[in-house]
Amino acid sequence: MTANSGEERFVLGLDVGTQSLRAALVDFQGKTRAFGVSAIETTYPRPTWAEQQPASWWDGARKAVRDALQIGGVKPEQVVGVGLDCTACTVVACDDDGKPARPALLWMDQRSFREAEEIGATGDPILRYVSGRVSPEWMLPKALWLKRNEPETYRASPRIVECTDWMMHRLTGEWMLSLNHVAVKWNYARPDGGWPVALMKQVGLDDLLGKWPARIVPLGKGDSRLSESAAVELGLKGGIPVAQGGIDAYLGMLGLGATRDGDVAVIVGSSTCHLAQSREGVFGSGAAGCYPDATVEGLYTIEAGQTATGSILDWYRRHFAGNERLEAERRGVHVYQVLDELASAVPPGSDGLVVRDDWQGNRSPFKNPQARGAVVGLSLAHGPGHIFRAIYEATTMGTRHILEDASAHGLNVERIFLGGGGAKSALWLQIHADILKKPIHLARESEACALGSAMAAAVAAGVYSDFDEAAREMVAIERVVEPNPANAAVYDDLFERYVELYRRLNG
Repeated sequence: MTANSGEERFVLGLDVGTQSLRAALVDFQGKTRAFGVSAIETTYPRPTWAEQQPASWWDGARKAVRDALQIGGVKPEQVVGVGLDCTACTVVACDDDGKPARPALLWMDQRSFREAEEIGATGDPILRYVSGRVSPEWMLPKALWLKRNEPETYRASPRIVECTDWMMHRLTGEWMLSLNHVAVKWNYARPDGGWPVALMKQVGLDDLLGKWPARIVPLGKGDSRLSESAAVELGLKGGIPVAQGGIDAYLGMLGLGATRDGDVAVIVGSSTCHLAQSREGVFGSGAAGCYPDATVEGLYTIEAGQTATGSILDWYRRHFAGNERLEAERRGVHVYQVLDELASAVPPGSDGLVVRDDWQGNRSPFKNPQARGAVVGLSLAHGPGHIFRAIYEATTMGTRHILEDASAHGLNVERIFLGGGGAKSALWLQIHADILKKPIHLARESEACALGSAMAAAVAAGVYSDFDEAAREMVAIERVVEPNPANAAVYDDLFERYVELYRRLNG
C-alpha cells in the first residue's frame, strides 16, 4: 500500500496496559507521530486481588485515539489499519453484547491460587507446556474460581473471555479468540490437538468451552474490519483492517526486534515479561511456559516473568515519596526524576539492603503466588534513595534469576532487548546491564508494545507481507548500554543473598 496524493499514511497501535491505555500513530518506517494516553484505574478489594472496569478500556480508547489524532494533526482517512495488544489473562464475564457481569479479574489477581494448585495436581500431559504448574493468573483457574464462588455470574454469562477478546469485539462487532492468548494462558496446544478437554472435564470445567468463541485467529492475522459504530466513537474511518490482537509483551517482543535465536526481549512495565523464540521446546525450567505457535506459527515462545516490578516503584511513589513529589513540583520535573537522582547517589548494592520483589507473588522461577516482598538490612543510615535503588536492583535480580534458570535448561541467551516504561530510566537500564552482564539493546521507540501493535496493523493493511518484513522496516536499534565490569563482584554477592532470602522467607 502506498500513500496517495502525497498524503502520509499511518497505522494505529492500541496498547491496553495495566495503568493506562496508549494509542500510537506510527508511520510506515516505525516512527511515532503522536501518542494519546488515558489512565486506567485498578481496584484491590482484598490482598492479592485486582480488578478493573472493562468500560474504562473503551472510554480510554476513545479519548486516547482522538487525542493522538489531534496532537499528530492526522486526519481519520490517513489511518489505514489498527493493531491491538492487551494485558494477558484479564478475564471478563459478559453477555453476548459484551456487557460485563462484574469487574474484570486483572491479570495480576491471585485469588484463584487454590484452583491453580488443583489443576496442576491433575498431572495432565498438557501441563508439560507450562513446566507442570498452573498460574492463578491464567484462564482456567480464574474461570473455576468464578464457577465456585460466583456461580450465578458464571452461569448467566454466555461469554468468559479476555480483555483482548472484549476489545476486539468492541472494535469489530465480532467474537473471536487470539491464538496468542489461548496458547499461552488457556492451555491450548496445537501439537496435542488443541483444547485440553480431558483436563477441563477432570476439574469440572467441561461447560466452559461453550462460553468461548469458536473462531481462533493467529496473532496479527484475520480479515476483521473496524465497525462503523466503533469508528464513530474513535474518530476513525470505518472498514479499515483490524489485526488480531494479542498479549502486550508478545507484541513488545516484535516491537523490539528480538526475533533471532539467542535474542531475549525483556518488557519492563508494571510487571516484567521475558520472551524468547526457539525452534525447539525448552522444558523443565521455572519459566511460565514453552508455547507452540504463540507468536509465529511453527515456533515455540519461551516466556517467564515477574508479577510486580514497575508497580512496586509506583507503590513506593504513591505511599512514601511525598517529599520527592513536592521537590518535583517545585522544580517542574517528574517525581521519578527526583527519585532516580537520589538512587543514583547510592552505590551499587544499596549499602547492604536486600529486597525481595515478590509483592504479588513469584511468577518465575519459583511459581509461588503466596510469596511476599521484603526489605532486609535497614539501618538509620539508609534513606529513600537506598530503598528506591534497592527496588531497582531487586527487580533486575529477578530477571537474572529467570535467565540463569532458563539457560541451565537449554535456552541460548546472547542479546537482550529491553523495552516498555522501564526503558525511560537511565539508572535502571545501567543496573540491568551491570546485573545481567550483557549489553542492553534499546530500540528507537521505547514503547515497544504499541509499536508491535502498529506493526501488526501494517501487516493487516498490506503495507508489509509479514512480521519479519515489518521488523526490518519499522524497528531500529538506537543505542546499546554496556555493562560496567567494576560492579560485577558487588552484584554477584547481592545475587546470592537475593536468592537465599527467598529460601529463608519461604522455607
